[in-house]
Amino acid sequence: MLNKHLKRALHVSLLIAGVLFAIAGSRSVGAQDVTQGYQADETLQNGTVVRLKPGDKAKIEALTQEKETDMLGVVVASNEAPVSLSDPSQNQIFVASLGQYEVLVNTQNGPIRAGDGVVVSSIKGVGMKTDDLHKTLIGKALENFSDNSDAESHIKLSDGQTVAVGRILVDIRIARNPNYTGDIITGVPHFLSRMAYAVTDRPVTAVRIYAALAIIFVCLTIGGAILYSGIRTGMASIGRNPLAKKSILRNLITVTFMSLIVVSIGLIAVYLLLKI
Repeated sequence: MLNKHLKRALHVSLLIAGVLFAIAGSRSVGAQDVTQGYQADETLQNGTVVRLKPGDKAKIEALTQEKETDMLGVVVASNEAPVSLSDPSQNQIFVASLGQYEVLVNTQNGPIRAGDGVVVSSIKGVGMKTDDLHKTLIGKALENFSDNSDAESHIKLSDGQTVAVGRILVDIRIARNPNYTGDIITGVPHFLSRMAYAVTDRPVTAVRIYAALAIIFVCLTIGGAILYSGIRTGMASIGRNPLAKKSILRNLITVTFMSLIVVSIGLIAVYLLLKI
């Protein structure tokens, strides 16, 4: 009887896990490199970081540090993406919000190394190496850049610093800067915020974080209860009938597997809750 119930519960658990994996797969398939066409009142070079112009969603402008959270994407050539959305009757500028494209950068925060995050600098529309003062990440640098490497020009900043400006390939994924220290979610310990961001690569609300903790707690409790009940029943059965030891051990293995399935489903549910 115990074996029959365990098999039924196992089938249900596997069915739930399959549905959750299917949902996750359908979400990831939707992401692709698509560029959108816009108008602009200023000349924007390829690689310029931009935002939508306030009051006119059909136009874009170079992004400033003060408006970094309005980041839309990076200006690219019309033929650089597999899919482009535009109005053929207008001469448009194309913007990519996802994918690997060249981005204008400078050395304001020092040389950029492949793997460094890139944020917008004090020069509008131009990126720089990430720090903990800016909350929006353009993406991750795929190439190095320094004053001695392919600098296209040099610009003197208002503080007297002279920086090199050029272009490097960046994996564009606009998200919250994980190093940013000025935006702690109210009522959530900072380490939990960082853990959630590590999973989602974007900001997460306090409600979702605590809901995820509740799911983990429930699944661990259920998994532990199943495991405890199975071990307790198995040990009692061995005491009553030592000859059925092999059969009881098989049931214990099944119970352990069931507990792992429940915990795994909980982890998948938490991932989907935070990610979607």
